[in-house]
Order: sequence, then C-alpha cells, then structure tokens
Amino acid sequence: MIDLNRRPRMGLLLISPERFAVIGEGTARGSYKERKESEAIWMVKETSSIADVTFTGITWNREDVQRSIDAFIAAKVDYVLAIYLSWAEDFAWIRFLRDMPECPILFCHRMRERIELKDTHDDDEFAEYLCCGGLVGSLEASGSIKRFNRKMMVTFMGTWTQVLERAKRFGTAARTRALLRQSTFGLLACMNEVMWSTYVDIYALFRDIGPEMRFLSVAELENMVDAVSREDAIATMKRIASQYEVLPNVDEDKFLASVRASIGMERMAEKYDLDLLVLNDIDPVLFQHIGLRPGFWPTHPDVKTMVVPEGDIGSGVAFAVLKLLGGGHVNYIEPFHVDLSSGSFDAGHAGPNDYTDPRGKCKISSDVRFAKTKWKYAGAPFAWYVFPEGRKTMLHCSQQTDKFQLVVTQVDATPTEHFLATYSHSHFKPVGKNCTALFSKLLERGVTQHYCITDGDLTGEIEDLAMMLGCEFEEV
Repeated sequence: MIDLNRRPRMGLLLISPERFAVIGEGTARGSYKERKESEAIWMVKETSSIADVTFTGITWNREDVQRSIDAFIAAKVDYVLAIYLSWAEDFAWIRFLRDMPECPILFCHRMRERIELKDTHDDDEFAEYLCCGGLVGSLEASGSIKRFNRKMMVTFMGTWTQVLERAKRFGTAARTRALLRQSTFGLLACMNEVMWSTYVDIYALFRDIGPEMRFLSVAELENMVDAVSREDAIATMKRIASQYEVLPNVDEDKFLASVRASIGMERMAEKYDLDLLVLNDIDPVLFQHIGLRPGFWPTHPDVKTMVVPEGDIGSGVAFAVLKLLGGGHVNYIEPFHVDLSSGSFDAGHAGPNDYTDPRGKCKISSDVRFAKTKWKYAGAPFAWYVFPEGRKTMLHCSQQTDKFQLVVTQVDATPTEHFLATYSHSHFKPVGKNCTALFSKLLERGVTQHYCITDGDLTGEIEDLAMMLGCEFEEV
C-alpha cells in the first residue's frame, strides 16, 4: 500500500554563473561564490522543513546539471524547485529542461525583502549587486520555459516566505500525483448500472490519474466473510457498541452480521493490497450472497484502505485526492435538497462512510431503507453519522469528456442533529455564494451527484494537482 505519511520529495536546483565565482574575493562579505554557497545552505535548511530535499550543490556548469538530474532520478523526487540565484548563463537551465525526465517543476524568482546597495564602484558592493540580480536570470530563463513548453511547469514570483508557501502547496500536489501512480484500486464487483453518468474509462484512469484497477467478485467476498471467526466479529461488535449509542431498533444478530461483513471486506482489500475499494453496495448480487451491505468501515483504526460506495470510480479518485492532500478524515455525500429559508442544503450518503472522527456524532442504527426487503439481514445496522462542523473542501471527480474533471467548492457544515434516517449527513452552506448559484453552476458544468468532503481549504492544491494530471479544473 502507499505510504500516507511520507513527506514530499523535493529536488532543489539552484543555478549560478561560474564566471562570477571569484568576483568580490577578499572583500568583507567574501566572493560571489562564498555568498551564494552561504545562501544555498540556508535555502536547503528551510526547504527541508517542508520536504525531504535532494541537493547536490549549486549548479555552475554542465557537469553539475547532470549530477543534479541523476540525483533527482535516484531519489525519485516528486517535484523540482528551481531558482536562479542571480543572472546565469542559460546553458545549464536548457540542459535541465531538455534532459530531466517528466516531473512537476516549480520555477521561482525570489524577491529580496530589502535591497541596500550603495556605491557599486566598491568591490564588495559590486559583488552584492551581482548577487541581487535574480530577476535578470529569471526573465532570461522564462524564454526557455516557453520554448520547451514542458508539461507540469509552473512559474512563481515572491518573497522567500511566499516561495516556501508556494513550494509547500505545489509539493503536496506533486506528492499526491506520485502516490496515485503507485496506488491500487479495487472494484467490487461492477459499476452501478443505474448511474451511467458515473462511468469512467478505466484505461484512462491508469494512464492519466495513476491507479491500477483490480476486479473483485462477490463470491470471493462471501468466502472472506465466512472466514471471519465469530469471536473476532463479537469482539469488534462489542468494542463499537461501547463507543457509540446503539439505538433500540438494532437487532444484535444483524449487528454482528454487518460487523462481520465489514471485517471480511477489509480483509479482502488487504489481501489485494488495495489503497481504495470501490464498492457497489446496492448491487443485488451483494445482497443475495452477503445479505446486507457492510456498514462499519473502518472497523479498526489500523484499517488503511479507503472505501467509496455505489460503484463510482470517479468519486473514488476524489476521495483519494482529498485523503492524500489533506491527510484527515474524508466523507462521502450527495446533495439532497436546498432549504431556501435557511440558505443551506442537506447532504449525506447511505452505505460505508468514515464515522471515526470524534468531532462528529455517531449512533448505531438500523438501515431502515432496506428493513422491509427480502434480504437475509434486512435492516442490518450501520454507523449513522453526523459530519463534524466547520469549513470543508467539497470535491467532485468524473469523466464527462475524454478528460477527468476535478470540480471544487467550499462549504460550511453547520450544527446538526441526527435527522435523516439511514444516511450519514449534515446541513451545509456554500461559502461566498448561495445554493442557487452553486448548483446552477454544477448543473451547467455537467457532473454527477457524488462529492467528497474534508476539513479546510485545499483548492490551491487541487488546482495544482489537476494541472499535473491533465484534468479539467473548475472552482465553483
């Protein structure tokens, strides 16, 4: 499985001109080379606060370029932060642009907080003047950036604090891109035949987004569930019941069956080393063989596989993106209706939903939607959850053209008690717009009903990632 906790890996490329190296020798602040080497030391130290940094020394010549490229490849960097330390010959830069394998590159010009030059007839002052000439070099470099027209290439200009902030955001997106390309998704067992707009091209999923897909069967899930011992299932059920209120409508035998099925699903995902499982939890074959839809993912904090319902692979991408970018709890919703009187909309989803964030509210309730069906464990309970309050990033992913699209907006989850039976849910208010404007734009865009939410504002990271993946992007 992918390492959700690993830091971004940065390749740091600092470019300077060899012809300036000896200028300023013997002055109070030392030669140009000494000043730039001192600058590089603190740049490495400070970038190491946001990433694992690979740096082979300042790039002065052709040999330095190749050494950096070789080191970046060996370290499997997620991205490169490139900076001209002053003006420099562009032969080093264009070799890097030509020979560095495809990867995200952030080219930055660092503006100094202060320029305090005096009479540059003085050798010390003249050396400092040359040291301050990064804008000259950056402008020169921009012409080659345009000519090479590499994918995943972004330019930025700001103070060092702003450069670090931009590099952190860019690096988070680049790390997510790299992890998606190492990930494995599983589909159990098919896309949803009543929701065709959620269908995606699985070949394009691998080519453009990164995950490899495994196709799993209900028959194997049935075997995995049968292999869960009664003792393990009872222990897990008791632990869950000790943590959350169990409502009177819960049948204990069905509770046990739902927990057991959830454990079986998780073990199946572990067997295939899945980072994310796309579960078609309204597939009749699932109900025929398992008798319910598993309602307690995750059953334990050690469970790492992510799960989305209704066979929607695109929503699985959105879920994984939010998890990898933010690292926190992610929940799954579909908007139900707009309440014009309060300016909010209600949203949530049935089926598996992460219920383990203690800031939310969870009860164990019967799945009343299926309580009157013919299935063996009709009405089997699930974790009925109210999402935590606060600012959320709401992300959608689908493939309505030849490209995947990432559509993002900001919403606030407002104070809510349990009220929508069978659905984990909450009230939401759009940020900076009303519900009519939000959903009119989504209808115009062409999406589906499925969205994922997580804490905070990840809009910038998602925009960077969309660029890196070649996805359409829209902030609504």
